[in-house]
Amino acid sequence: MLCDSTDRRLAWLALSLLPGVGPAARRLLLDQVDDPLALLHDLDCPVAGRLPPRVQQGLSLYRQGDPRIDRHIEQSRAWLQQADCHLLTIDDPHYPPLLREISDPPLVLFVQGSAQLLSDPQIAMVGTRHPGPHGASTARAFARDFTENGLTVTSGMALGIDGACHQGALDVHGQTIAVWGTGLANCYPRRHRRLAEEVLANGGALVSEQPPGTAPHAGLFPLRNRIISGLSLGTLVVEASLNSGSLITARLAMEQNREVFAIPGSIHNPRARGCHRLLRDGAILVETVDDVLQALRLPLHRALAEAPSQTQVTHPLWRWLGHDPVTADWLALQSDMPIHQVLQGLMELELDGLVLHTPQGYCRAGAS
Repeated sequence: MLCDSTDRRLAWLALSLLPGVGPAARRLLLDQVDDPLALLHDLDCPVAGRLPPRVQQGLSLYRQGDPRIDRHIEQSRAWLQQADCHLLTIDDPHYPPLLREISDPPLVLFVQGSAQLLSDPQIAMVGTRHPGPHGASTARAFARDFTENGLTVTSGMALGIDGACHQGALDVHGQTIAVWGTGLANCYPRRHRRLAEEVLANGGALVSEQPPGTAPHAGLFPLRNRIISGLSLGTLVVEASLNSGSLITARLAMEQNREVFAIPGSIHNPRARGCHRLLRDGAILVETVDDVLQALRLPLHRALAEAPSQTQVTHPLWRWLGHDPVTADWLALQSDMPIHQVLQGLMELELDGLVLHTPQGYCRAGAS
């Protein structure tokens, strides 16, 4: 049980860890609990009788001493002693206001880094863990532009699109928010440990509703998706197959009455079919960052014309390049240029950041 009976933050954490505390019980706790310490320790607390039977049973076990909850409390207490480690509770004035508005907000949020950043205007960016080269480069380019236009990029730090989005924000020295499905003392995937360090070094934030030592578990990742969308003004799905978990985030955003955006792709690309389904269901089609800013009624902070404009490219190969990869031989045939000139031209365009070389061929880089 709680050693420090005055710590309301850990009391809220204990309530969130009780067995049976799902969306309905969380909503009841939010609506009726003014003093979490009283509910935990006062046997005559009237709110306890209105809780679901399983939660009442969990509360009784907690009062007798629940080793699992006690372990999480002590681990959390130790974690909070570290620099820049915070625990925001639902009644904390610094709890992000947009997240508080959703039907099922977390009772607690563990935050490492800038807790204040969670209240800044954000765009959620999500997508497949297995993107094509064009999908990853598009995600990174969009994240750069969002950051330069005053939006904080929020994602889940998964492999694939998520990681590319965080990296794009970091490319322009921006702050980005990574919402984890594990505890913040348990980086997952492990290969993103360096990325997490870079997020913190650039003034960003790592966020989780799970206690610090929580290990990866499949059921936790869909839960964290509501936080990604709930923190944000809108959710952009960059590239997703029909079974991608990012479609869960998009559905949650719709339920939260937030804007949902999707980038279309080739009809031959199975990784684009999830985005196409979202577009059929009413998502906003996105070709440039300006499409998102206009839908959110946000000003364009930076003239995109300042960036290298693809409309100004005069190289003779440019007209034959699109967003679907083509081979150098095909380009030579279409342009009537010798293959060595084609390869030289492609190298120049690639060095300028205008062309992407993929296993399938060459295509235009980015989407802006």
